[in-house]
Amino acid sequence: MGHKPVGLNSSFPITSANFRGYEKTPQQTDSLRVVAVTAGAHIAIGTFPTASARNYYVHAGESEVISLGSVQSNKVVGVSTTGTNTIIDFAEGTGSPFNVGDAATLSVTGQSYLNFTHKIVTSVNDTAGVGGFFSTRITIDHDYGVGYAHTNVIGDATLRGSFMVAAMGDGNGKIHYQQVQSSGGAS
Repeated sequence: MGHKPVGLNSSFPITSANFRGYEKTPQQTDSLRVVAVTAGAHIAIGTFPTASARNYYVHAGESEVISLGSVQSNKVVGVSTTGTNTIIDFAEGTGSPFNVGDAATLSVTGQSYLNFTHKIVTSVNDTAGVGGFFSTRITIDHDYGVGYAHTNVIGDATLRGSFMVAAMGDGNGKIHYQQVQSSGGAS
């Protein structure tokens, strides 16, 4: 089976103790290729994962492709802040692929001061006509440190789900992981 790499290859050392990678990765595909070097590892993927012997196991010297599920992303048309929260407006009729508790990363071309990484969704509001808005709005636990009124996004803005990887090894080693697109066919 062929793989097309997406994004950057990341790695971190593993031991028999639980370790969470520091990278907060925006999800771009539905699959993550994981390679265990020198020692096998139990792999956990999530918002703030903790690996244990109950998680998916990758044998030493082997690679596995683990499903991340559907990619969560949507175009953002507005950003506003209220105290320690940020409200994200999606285009009318698109809804929200995010649920409370999901982690999300915002990237805005031409307005990078609006960018944030791996922040938690605290509410989803899809009630029609709230305050004159007819689109789905979500609240993110993120404080810009300033109070903006509603800000229309000028550049191309996308809110994308994000994840972290944790591993618990059966010895000392290293794991490498990278998002991939699979071509199918024989493995």
